[in-house]
Amino acid sequence: MAAAVFAVQPAYAQNMSFDSYVQLLMAKARAQGVSEPTIARMTAGLEPSSRVIELDQAQPGSPTSSGYPPLSNYIERHVDQARIAPGRREYADARGTLAAIEREFGVPGEILVAIWGHETAYGRVRGGFDLSQALATLAWEGRRRDLFENEFLALLQVADKGYSRSELQGSWAGAFGNPQFLPSVYLRLATDGDGDGRANIFTNRADTLASIANYFRDAGWRTGQPWGVGAAVPRGFDTAAVDTELVAPVCPRVHERHSQFKTVAEWRELGIRPLRPLADTTLVSLFQPDGPGSPAWLLTSNYRVILEYNCSNYYAMSVGLLADEIAR
Repeated sequence: MAAAVFAVQPAYAQNMSFDSYVQLLMAKARAQGVSEPTIARMTAGLEPSSRVIELDQAQPGSPTSSGYPPLSNYIERHVDQARIAPGRREYADARGTLAAIEREFGVPGEILVAIWGHETAYGRVRGGFDLSQALATLAWEGRRRDLFENEFLALLQVADKGYSRSELQGSWAGAFGNPQFLPSVYLRLATDGDGDGRANIFTNRADTLASIANYFRDAGWRTGQPWGVGAAVPRGFDTAAVDTELVAPVCPRVHERHSQFKTVAEWRELGIRPLRPLADTTLVSLFQPDGPGSPAWLLTSNYRVILEYNCSNYYAMSVGLLADEIAR
């Protein structure tokens, strides 16, 4: 899901009835210029969802364990033929569209298709929650009120573009469409990929892929660089000597697993060899998630762009590896 990571607040803010809170949301939507018919249809019969509250309250806080599950197990489950085969079909079928999108946005087509496959199995699994109910519930619950109140108001602005409430379904946390954008992300980055005047990320492949490309360009994708390449690490290499000394302001446990950034030439001097061509001046970090003797990679800054979509090494690695398989 294309979303930022937010701190868990210790208390909830259900300080008014749900109906009263919805009235407050309606007033804020009016102040933002949402039409009365849209407000009426998107709030008709709203009541809190106990299932959404249950799912939200089950979300973990900051992890305390220093251990990490093996990456190899995750890759086996997520970079499999069930994703590779249909990904290759989509990639082949959309070749012309992807070429045009890559020319405009600079993001390789296989990366776009891999995100689509990872997020919704190429559009087959987009979520069945009523977004209006889910986001209103999450805002009222109060654990992350500012986030979800803003997303509910953004959802009404999306609906005001002519989407029905039945179309606006998605995950319990408010992500929707083929790329699983939050409403605020849709408003900022959804893109018309086929020139019909509408950014339909629900059923339109060109719009879906162009929107993902726009997200990646906005996040800083560098054209001409891979996300990363496999690396050969000599036996006995002291990875502790190249541990990063930086503390990332977002998702620190994700970024702490990457080494210092060095040029490819500097890594070669230390005995680390890229297994695919990569310019000597490219800055990369070393990542060997399952320990000495296991597969390792040299990651470019484009890997961090994938992390912007979902801040998880398991997610980003599986997207990169799935993209490589799709393009193979």
